[in-house]
Amino acid sequence: MKPYRIEIPEEALNDLRSRLERTRWPDDLPETGWSRGVPLAYLKDLAAYWAKEYDWRKHEEELNRYPQYIAEIGGAKVHFLHVRSPEPDAMPLLLLHGWPGSVVEFLRVIGPLSNPRAYGGDPRQAFHLVVPSLPGHGFSGPLREAGWTDGRVAGALVELMRRLGYGRYGVQGGDIGAFIAPLMG
Repeated sequence: MKPYRIEIPEEALNDLRSRLERTRWPDDLPETGWSRGVPLAYLKDLAAYWAKEYDWRKHEEELNRYPQYIAEIGGAKVHFLHVRSPEPDAMPLLLLHGWPGSVVEFLRVIGPLSNPRAYGGDPRQAFHLVVPSLPGHGFSGPLREAGWTDGRVAGALVELMRRLGYGRYGVQGGDIGAFIAPLMG
């Protein structure tokens, strides 16, 4: 396992903004709303927001507040946040995002779950958190081979928890994570 820090090069952000601004838009289908996909006006507004208003550096800084790592497991890079509770007897908890999703889904609960005392909660309800980017998602990067079924992902995450020294832990999963979590059991 190697420590990881998100540092997207400015050139990549500039390239994305430029491509968004140069998008060649198709004609809109009249009076279809959402029945035939994303309405063109909505998509144009979203692209304009990403090109001109979205502050990636602010979000990058927020993500980098948490300890992050990359582990090579079964031929795949697995990115994860590992936030240990100040409570030494905290229970380990693996949080699995959905699709399309990422570790960002959990940013608002990391503090209260890992350090409930700081949020007015019971310190006996603290968790050591492991929040992976599922293989093939987010900062885990692309998969190099086929065959990454829910079962294979579950096996990789069991291995990750073993490497972290956790033999017993809870698992929470939403969306696709809800298919992976029971397979880990």
